Amino acid sequence: MDERQYLCEHYRFNAEQRLKGFNFFVVLSMFADGGVFTAVEKGFHPLILVLVGGFIVIVSAVFWIVDARSRQLLSLSVPGLKALEQQLSAESRLFIRDSQSHGRIVRYTFAIRALILGQFLFGTGVVLYGLLRLFSLI
Repeated sequence: MDERQYLCEHYRFNAEQRLKGFNFFVVLSMFADGGVFTAVEKGFHPLILVLVGGFIVIVSAVFWIVDARSRQLLSLSVPGLKALEQQLSAESRLFIRDSQSHGRIVRYTFAIRALILGQFLFGTGVVLYGLLRLFSLI
């Protein structure tokens, strides 16, 4: 395996893992959010809301950490890929062109973090709502 293949495989593997993790988070979030709405609609005990909301908070925090690690692993191969791109024409230097052309908002990282943060805040709100309902029953 030569250097180019090594760097490309490392980048490809970690990019795929990051997207698979994000997809899993989205599916898991849909089920957890559905559980919250079902619990509210059916009038379940408020402790259920606290538990489901806590689960959403924990899952969001864990996926934030996993995504941060995935980004770190991806960034390891970028300098090597940029160095290899120096041998290519200016039009084919994708990593170099991308690093010069995008803003801070138009990025996968922004979208992934926005969803994870939104879920974290939603879970926190569910926990607080459940606690308020729980203590109003006493």
